[in-house]
Amino acid sequence: MAKVKIAGTWAGVLEVELEEWTVPMLREEVAKRSNCGADSINLICAGKVLKDGDGTEKLTQLGVKNNAKILASRVCAEEGKSLGVELMAEEERSRRLTRVKAAATALAKRHAEGSLPVEDFNIEVEDQSGKTVHLGTETDQRAVMMGLMLHANAKQLIRRENYKDALEVLTMGEEAFSLCNSKVIELIDNVPILQIDMVWCYFMLRDIRWLSVAGARLEKAREGIERAHGKDSSRVTLLQAGRHPELAIHLRLELLEGVVAYHSGQFDKSRKALTSAQAKFFQLQVPDEALSLVTSMGFKERDAKRALQMSNQDVGSAIDFLVEEKAKRAQKREEDLRRKKDIMEQKKYGMTPLKKAVDLKTLNELVSIGFEKELAAEALRRNENDFQMALDNLTNPETNAAIQVDIESRKRKRQRKASEAAIEQLVKMGFEMSRVLAALQDGGTMEQAMHQLLSQSELNSSVAANNNPESEPNPTSSADNNANSSIPILPDAGGPSTASELEDRDAEMEDELAEELAKGDALTDYDIEVGKEGESITEYLALLESAGNSEKASC
Repeated sequence: MAKVKIAGTWAGVLEVELEEWTVPMLREEVAKRSNCGADSINLICAGKVLKDGDGTEKLTQLGVKNNAKILASRVCAEEGKSLGVELMAEEERSRRLTRVKAAATALAKRHAEGSLPVEDFNIEVEDQSGKTVHLGTETDQRAVMMGLMLHANAKQLIRRENYKDALEVLTMGEEAFSLCNSKVIELIDNVPILQIDMVWCYFMLRDIRWLSVAGARLEKAREGIERAHGKDSSRVTLLQAGRHPELAIHLRLELLEGVVAYHSGQFDKSRKALTSAQAKFFQLQVPDEALSLVTSMGFKERDAKRALQMSNQDVGSAIDFLVEEKAKRAQKREEDLRRKKDIMEQKKYGMTPLKKAVDLKTLNELVSIGFEKELAAEALRRNENDFQMALDNLTNPETNAAIQVDIESRKRKRQRKASEAAIEQLVKMGFEMSRVLAALQDGGTMEQAMHQLLSQSELNSSVAANNNPESEPNPTSSADNNANSSIPILPDAGGPSTASELEDRDAEMEDELAEELAKGDALTDYDIEVGKEGESITEYLALLESAGNSEKASC
């Protein structure tokens, strides 16, 4: 059961089945709670008015997710009043796009610069084989990361057929990539693919105004694809052991080139491009027998179809690919777990003055020499991970002693803060101050204290509370009176030594962008369901045939 947050005519949280509920069902529920008719309620999510359609589309198909924010507005019967709703939807859309860009900027900045992550993951740039790569300077790395995140978000919008917003996000992505050194950009095919996706959005919006721009973008895309993939995709074929993951990208490129040529009156050029695209479309059609054979071995239908398309319908090659991908995913999970463990350790040591994480490789070098780990980490933290300066601090008796005193002081401070927070939380839950202090002294951790308090006789405590309502000590005054003498010290759980410096962030949007990246792999950019492309090829070939017949008739 998912939850959606409603604001507007009624404010609250609704529990819904995203896979079962439709827009009319949601509108009816909101209208009931708003004491008005369902016909007078408009729902806006992510800047888009949720429309009934044929009444069968589920909320999840419309892009509504768990914890989605939905604005409910009441509309008048007059048609003119709908303008207000559209304006509200546009404002919400604009706010969301601004959040997307800000979140991508913040994520790229933190993860490219090596700042101490506030999350439990790290974003890295990988090549087609899944290996981590570092492109150019720190600025280049940040620009590429931001461009990739925005492109991934735009692809999700394209899958939901929200082409208008996708185009906005793709424009942001293009701007991000433009900040990267052009020599670095030439090495990757992400920018050409982004250009193709932009023209695809123009096409799906049926906006003829973009015709001249579309042609220029497609020329750049073809140049970039050929530069990155090699002549006749030789480089990609070599990297992918003879497979052809790029086929669908070339299909879409040739279709769009054919469409632009048709509307420019270049019918022969259009026919050539569309015929080539159609041949690729037929090549990507997976036989039912091959698909059935691969899925019978336990592979998911979508994965099996993808593997067969890449392998030119060769079942053996497709199975080999699926086995390789499974092994890569297992290795990736292990690496992610190791990275999470490393991040948790880095958070324990805190951030450097420039907000960088302590470098664990350098730390391990100091530990191998014989220095205590926490002491070595603090020396590195103070010296921006400079090995020699940290070593000088550690080998200097006075500096070493000062570092130890500082570590102990900060540890006691963290322990006291944790203790005060635990006492305040338990008192707010209704436990008497004296019992809380005693439980923390006996139990050690907050969890142990909670268990002890709950296991004690609730009857005695409730009787005491009912008979002596005035006798409960004031939590604030009691805490103040015991601040220097009676507060038990909880065990140190570690944590950033400069936690207050962690910047405010749009966690919801950042997590959404990170989730979209996590869903993909090195070949995600090539995953295209070519059904719409096939229909468009047929449509424009028919238009060319019709135009040809007209010319013959006029002769």
